[in-house]
Amino acid sequence: MIIVNLDVMMAKRKTSLNELSERVNITPANLSILKTGKARAIRFNTLEAICKELSCQPGDILEFSEQ
Repeated sequence: MIIVNLDVMMAKRKTSLNELSERVNITPANLSILKTGKARAIRFNTLEAICKELSCQPGDILEFSEQ
């Protein structure tokens, strides 16, 4: 199972969903799907843009759990 910690990183960086969606050029609806862990995939260029804007690593956003 992949756990998405995007909401945690956004809170740490004090960034809103709308603000981040504008900066990474993704719709708020699609970013919300990713944030809630309902996304089935993420493109590397989207992940790269999010990491760049939040000054973090992909591992800060995505986590693997065997549960």
